[in-house]
Amino acid sequence: MPTSHARAERAALAELLRVLGPDAPTLCEGWTTRDLAAHLVVREHRPDSGPGLVFKPLAGYTERVRRRQAAKPYEQSVRLVADGPPTLSAFGIPGVDAAANTMEYFIHLEDVRRAQPGGAEPRELDPALTEILWKRAKGSSRIALRGVTVGVALRRTDTGADEPAQPIHKGTPLVTLAGHPAELLLYLFGRKEHARVEVTGDPDAVRALRAADTGL
Repeated sequence: MPTSHARAERAALAELLRVLGPDAPTLCEGWTTRDLAAHLVVREHRPDSGPGLVFKPLAGYTERVRRRQAAKPYEQSVRLVADGPPTLSAFGIPGVDAAANTMEYFIHLEDVRRAQPGGAEPRELDPALTEILWKRAKGSSRIALRGVTVGVALRRTDTGADEPAQPIHKGTPLVTLAGHPAELLLYLFGRKEHARVEVTGDPDAVRALRAADTGL
């Protein structure tokens, strides 16, 4: 059976975490590689802490669970990341890993790659993975752009054709983001300064989008 994109991104991230060690920077504000590894472990092994990732009143509990995992040996966390979700985890259900983790592990792999000294160039991605990320980007409005008042449209630039912009979020004025689907996804989920995206539109609307807290 071919390796899924979620498993491939997981394996690449786990290997990079091993190589860099626990104290390397990431694009997740305030987190080192130790913190990120702990987040990934509790996300799959501690479902009781999951609601706090999206429901702010429970965020304190989620953070306490993550900190307890981060206090454990780093090598243990990295091994658990590499091993994947436990059998009884919802993420272990066939199909759920691909649906829930492809974007998660792609973004966090880039969080580590692009945070290192000198940064990192965008990877050349499998075309099938690119299509998955494009679909996720187009469907991300409800999560990534909640609270954003300007309109947002996406235009992919990787096909060699003059692709039309596709609106994904209602509002005025309209801001258009143009780039590779992977870069658009990173921009929408808060990695604005590190995503290779062209942003055009009304100057005030562009400033508003750049200042907005997007993503989870």
